[in-house]
Order: sequence, then C-alpha cells, then structure tokens
Amino acid sequence: MSDLIYTEGLKKYFKTPSGMLHAVDDINLRIPEGKTLGVVGESGCGKSTLGRTIIRLINATEGKVYFEGQDINTFDKRQLKHFRKEAQMIFQDPYSSINPRMSVAQIIAEPMIVCKTEKDSKAREHKVKELMDIVGLAPRFYNAYPHELDGGRRQRIGVARALALNPKFIVCDEPVSALDVSIQAQILNLLMDLQEERNLAYMFITHDLSVVKHISQRIMVMYLGECIEQSETDELYENPLHPYTKALLDAIPIPEIGAKKQQNIIKGEVKSPIDPAPGCRFAPRCPYAKPECLEGKIKEVEVSPNHKVSCVLYY
Repeated sequence: MSDLIYTEGLKKYFKTPSGMLHAVDDINLRIPEGKTLGVVGESGCGKSTLGRTIIRLINATEGKVYFEGQDINTFDKRQLKHFRKEAQMIFQDPYSSINPRMSVAQIIAEPMIVCKTEKDSKAREHKVKELMDIVGLAPRFYNAYPHELDGGRRQRIGVARALALNPKFIVCDEPVSALDVSIQAQILNLLMDLQEERNLAYMFITHDLSVVKHISQRIMVMYLGECIEQSETDELYENPLHPYTKALLDAIPIPEIGAKKQQNIIKGEVKSPIDPAPGCRFAPRCPYAKPECLEGKIKEVEVSPNHKVSCVLYY
C-alpha cells in the first residue's frame, strides 16, 4: 500500500524572547491511503503544531512533507490551492473553529464557494444537505446558528465542512476531547465509516490512549516535540518499549473495583522546549536515566519490524 503522505526531518521552531521554541523536532512519519496514524502525548508536546505544519497551515522551519510524492513546501499559490482541496482539518474546539455569524448551511458551503467546486447555488444547496445527512445533522438545522447547537452537533458541522471538498487526507485534532463519552463514540464511528466509504487517510491527534486504540492502525508517541516511539497499534499496547509510553499506558483508568494501581508514575517537571539541551528530553523524569541519556541526540532504533523507539536502553 502506497504512502499518501510522509515527512522527512520535519521541524517547526518558534522565535521567542527567551530563544527558539522547538515545537516539532525532526519528525519522520508515514500515512498510507485509507489508514489512520494516531499521534499521542501530553498537552504541549507539539501534536497540533505537527498537524498544522503537515497541511501547511503554518510553514515548516526545516524538512519535507510529501503528499502523493510531491513536497508541499515547494508549492506555489496555484498548487497550494489544489492541495487545500485534498487535505483538510477538523479542529479541536467545535465552537471557536466555526464562524458564529454564519448558519450551518453557510459554514458547510463556504469551502465550495472559496474553491469554486460547486458554482451553481442549487447544486451547492443539494451538496450541503447531502453532507448534513452523511454526518447525522437533521434537516431542521439547515438555517440554525452554532450557538443553538450542542457540542456534538457543532463537531458534526466541522466534519461536514472538512468533507465538503472530497479530500483524501484529514487531520483530526482532538475532535472528541470536548464531547461527552456517548457523543465521542458517535463521532468516532462516523469517522471510521467515512474512512471505509471514501478511503480517507487520517492523522488522529489525541491524548486519550483508549480512543486512539479504537481508531488507529499505527501510533506515534510524542514528547516535547520529538517522536520517541512508533509502531502498529496492537504491538504498542502489547509491547511498549519507551518508559514514557509505558507510563502513559499504565495511566489509563480501569473501570473495575480492585483494579491494580498505576505502577509507572511519571514524576518531576516537564523541561522547557525553548533551546532544549542535547540528549533525551524525558531523561529528567525517567527512572531508568543513564549518563549517556544526556549526551547528544538519541538515535531511533528499529527493535522489531515497524516498531521504532528512541531510547538508549535499546542500543
């Protein structure tokens, strides 16, 4: 199966008064057609910045992003406009990401108007109603405004808007984190049904490992801008390698009386991502840290087929 999108040494730094903030640092990932890559990690680890950089909502500092074999960082305005039709994003906050002064129909129709995919108003109206039906929005909400809807329905608007241009790739930036558990299940099932019907590729960003297991075929774990481990989903859950990954998995609550307590508890403070020192960025919080953890860049090692980890324990 061919890779729809992949990156090579992708970096995104932000200039601050204190120095360069390393939001995304040397990321290499691959997402095949019709598959989902889950990206997990603590808040502030660079997940959302990675997603925005991959679809060029913000420009990369260094590195390459290939979509269908072409580096999107070299695209001119015409090529970038075409790429916008192929790659979309579902934002984390279903309220702040949509215009409160526009109706549901206007929000969903806006991408078609901007990209001139449905020039006829009747055809556009038909497409909007079709998309509303696909994502489970009742026809009575056609002229409703965002403040009249609950969080689940607002998120469905975001999904419909992302689908309006028939994309091949969608970045899902924590699309269910602000929703009730029952609504989360509806949105996740909707995304998986759409993926099966349209052969969509997803990058699914979340900090909830129970959610990412449900939807992803492959998972990448991030810590302070770096990828520290990536593998197939089942392999990661059965055989986590990095101490940080083990702690994250151990922190998943088990809804059972008498369930075992968390064994791998992460202690200490997160390092600053501004001009980080050489070595493993997790070392100050790692119970297995060695002197060599603080010496130079930590190499990525393929411990087993398609299971890679950046940790001196596996050199």
